[in-house]
Amino acid sequence: MSDVAERVAELARWVAEGDVVVLSGAGLSTESGIPDYRGPSGVARRATPMTYQVFTRDPVARRRYWARSHLGWRTIGDARPNDGHRAVARLQELGLLRGIITQNVDGLHQAAGAGDVVELHGNLAMVTCLDCREASTRGALEERLRAANPTFDKTPTVINPDGDVELDDAELDGFVVVDCAGCGGMLKPDVVYFGETVPPERVSRSFELVCGGRTLLVLGSSLTVMSGRRFVLRAAKLGIRVAIVNQGVTRGEPYAGLSVDAPLGRVLPEVARLAGSGYAHAG
Repeated sequence: MSDVAERVAELARWVAEGDVVVLSGAGLSTESGIPDYRGPSGVARRATPMTYQVFTRDPVARRRYWARSHLGWRTIGDARPNDGHRAVARLQELGLLRGIITQNVDGLHQAAGAGDVVELHGNLAMVTCLDCREASTRGALEERLRAANPTFDKTPTVINPDGDVELDDAELDGFVVVDCAGCGGMLKPDVVYFGETVPPERVSRSFELVCGGRTLLVLGSSLTVMSGRRFVLRAAKLGIRVAIVNQGVTRGEPYAGLSVDAPLGRVLPEVARLAGSGYAHAG
């Protein structure tokens, strides 16, 4: 048996014991065609994510964001769950998960059939008005953006993880931003931008899940930012087992009792198969 196969079998034994809390990151969705922020090397990609301060204070930057996001939404909106997402949903169906926490904003856990997912950073499929706080769907906004920009059809060169794209400013001329249909206020994707704080109720719920679990299973996250790493630090402090499945570098390695460096779409279905078969209870 190879080293990876041995680690996968051991991970399945951990998971089969139940009370597993999943913490997923962008690496889980790369096999669905959504790029991650860092890749296997752990080095940040060239894209600079939008910040809350720039979005709310700079009308030009906001227009640039919506134009690029309008094009990039096709990739996010059309993405479908991969085998990794389906395996996590299967583990939940088997009753082995205490909870699912995700740093992703693509909604693919739910699309795969998982429920009660804590979306730390929100969901790109929803839009919020910063003035009246009315929530609406991204689909409805896209219809309005298409109507306001009937001839805007550019071909982006690069899709970024947050649904933004790379596009020259010269190609943004004439793009019209739409405001809240109810009050005329500023619309923003219902996601946590850099510079924003994750809503405290999501953080407290996540800590509650982690602290009550037997194993924290990190999937597809480099754990570079504290938003996700804090849960690994808490688990380690409490003596809760930490397992990581990720391709490439992760800052959680010093705290992991078990790690697997391999494609998640290959590892997780095998973990789900073994954990649900009774084999994982052997040994």
